[in-house]
Amino acid sequence: MNLNQLYYFQTVARLQHFSKAADELHISQPSLSYAMSSLEKELETCLFEKQGRNVVLTKYGKFFLEHVDRSLEELEAGIRQLKKYTSNTKGQIDIGYVYPLAPRYIPKMARSFLDLPENKDVNFTFYQGITSALVSGLKSEKYDLIFASQVPAETDLEFVSLIEHALSVIVPLNHPLANFDRIHFHEISNYPLVVYNKETGLGQLTLKLFNISNIEPQIICEAENEQALYGLVSEGFGISLAAVIPEINLYQVKAIPVIEGYCKRHIHMAYLRNHYQTPAMKRFIEYVKSHEFEI
Repeated sequence: MNLNQLYYFQTVARLQHFSKAADELHISQPSLSYAMSSLEKELETCLFEKQGRNVVLTKYGKFFLEHVDRSLEELEAGIRQLKKYTSNTKGQIDIGYVYPLAPRYIPKMARSFLDLPENKDVNFTFYQGITSALVSGLKSEKYDLIFASQVPAETDLEFVSLIEHALSVIVPLNHPLANFDRIHFHEISNYPLVVYNKETGLGQLTLKLFNISNIEPQIICEAENEQALYGLVSEGFGISLAAVIPEINLYQVKAIPVIEGYCKRHIHMAYLRNHYQTPAMKRFIEYVKSHEFEI
C-alpha cells in the first residue's frame, strides 16, 4: 500500500466513477483500476461494487474511507505546518534560557528581531531552566537553541559567547558587609552562604571560584535561581555570590560588586553543531551575533 493508492481510493469514492476519477487524477483508467485492484487484494476485501455505470463503496469500503480521510487530513495538516515552520518568510523557533535573561535580555532581543519586516511572521516559544536541563533539551531537540553557561564537554554543541555578567555578593540590608560599596571576594569566607544548586551552571562556576580563591565555603543551603537566593538572603539564612537581575529591588538585600575581575559568569548561545537550521533560525542566530542587549 502506498500514498498514491490512498489518494486514488479517496477520489474514486468521492466521484463514484473510475473514468472521472482517472481524468481528475491525470492517470489512465487501466492504471487506476489496477491500483484499486491491488489495494483490495492487499486488504483482502472488496472496497467497491458496481451500480450501473458507477461504482459505490461497500460497507467495508465506507469503513476504510473514514480512516483514510482522517489519515490524509492529518498528513496534509502536517505538511502545511512543516512548510510554515521551514519557509523563508515564516518559521517557529523554540528557545530556552537561564533565569537572569528572562526580565529584559530575551524579550528585548526577540522583540527587536520580530520588528524587522522579514521576520514579522516568525513565532517564538520560550522556556526557562537551568543550564543542565537546557543542554539536555537542546540535545533532544526540544529547543532549537539555548542561552546558558558553556559546557565544554558537550562537543556536539556550538557555543557562542555573548555576555560577561559580573557576580556580586548579596547581603541582607542589616548585615555588617552592607556598609561596603565594593568587596574583596575572600571577605565572604567568614559568613554562612546560600549558593546555587550544583546542577546549575552558576552553581558549578561559584564552586570553581571558591576553589581557585582557596575559600572553604560555609554552605547553609542551595537554591536554583536568583529569586530564591535573594529571598533566603533577605530572611537571614546567609549571604550569597550571585548574578544581579532587576527583581533584586523587590527584596531587602544589597548587591555589593566584587573587586576581583574574575568573578564573572559568561552567557553563551548554543545550538547543535552540523545540524539542519531553518531559514528563520539562521537569521536569528546571525542577528544575535551582531547585536548587543543588556541583562
